[in-house]
Amino acid sequence: MVIDLHVHTAFSDGTQTPSELISEASMEGIDVVGITDHDTTAGWTLAEDAARVYGLGLVRGMEISCRYEGISVHLLSYLHDPYDTGLAEVVQETRRARLDRTHLIIERLAEDYPIDMDAVLSVSGEDATIGRPHIADALVAAGVVDNRTEAFSSILSSQGKYHVSLPTIDPITAIGLIREAGGVSVFAHPRAAMRGRVVPDSAMTEFIAAGLDGLEVDHRDNPPQEREAMRRLAHEHDLIVTGSSDYHGTGKPNRLGEHVTSDHMLAKLLDRAASRPRGVDYIQG
Repeated sequence: MVIDLHVHTAFSDGTQTPSELISEASMEGIDVVGITDHDTTAGWTLAEDAARVYGLGLVRGMEISCRYEGISVHLLSYLHDPYDTGLAEVVQETRRARLDRTHLIIERLAEDYPIDMDAVLSVSGEDATIGRPHIADALVAAGVVDNRTEAFSSILSSQGKYHVSLPTIDPITAIGLIREAGGVSVFAHPRAAMRGRVVPDSAMTEFIAAGLDGLEVDHRDNPPQEREAMRRLAHEHDLIVTGSSDYHGTGKPNRLGEHVTSDHMLAKLLDRAASRPRGVDYIQG
């Protein structure tokens, strides 16, 4: 099977509806897809409907924004109960923080560029998790940059004068909340140095001790030389190893299925989820 466990829809910073994404995945020969929008499960129902129509397996998930000693960390939560109070409250607070941060960034940008909140809302999906990618899209629409990649490498760089940090939960707390909600936690693109600082090995040890279930090893932003080290670490601690595209439609150059997860590791993820009460089921294709 071709299994891609990290894709985004217009409910966060992807450019397609869940139905459009599932349709494209079907045409591209993907057998199983993992919907992992940022800090929201709003696209799950539409994704379920589309997966049944197109006969794809669906792993429902979410990408949770965290911060460890000032370093951005993203955790993928798979098959958790979307109504679990603890996790839902944290995610809702992060969504509010994202919106507040968006306003602050726009205030700074407006001093130099033709952009306002209305421009950002005009390019975001309905009920989307508003964030920097939508600001980038507004800058593209205004003719300031050609695409999101250019926006993030220049104007929206985390080292630039317009940057505002996102206050978020720490990963160790998030790992516990995911487990309590019946979910399986996977550290997304853990060695993506091109995105900024990565956590030290000591932090990885802390995350594993706290109950981290897996590592997203095969991802375009993890340098090849780091992947084997992460694979060894995963083997040593019996962690799930995933590979994913981190697909965003036209929002990023990533292509569906450019990295994939093995059948064996999908089965391991599903077994781990089944051992925990309160989660949701895998939808068979």
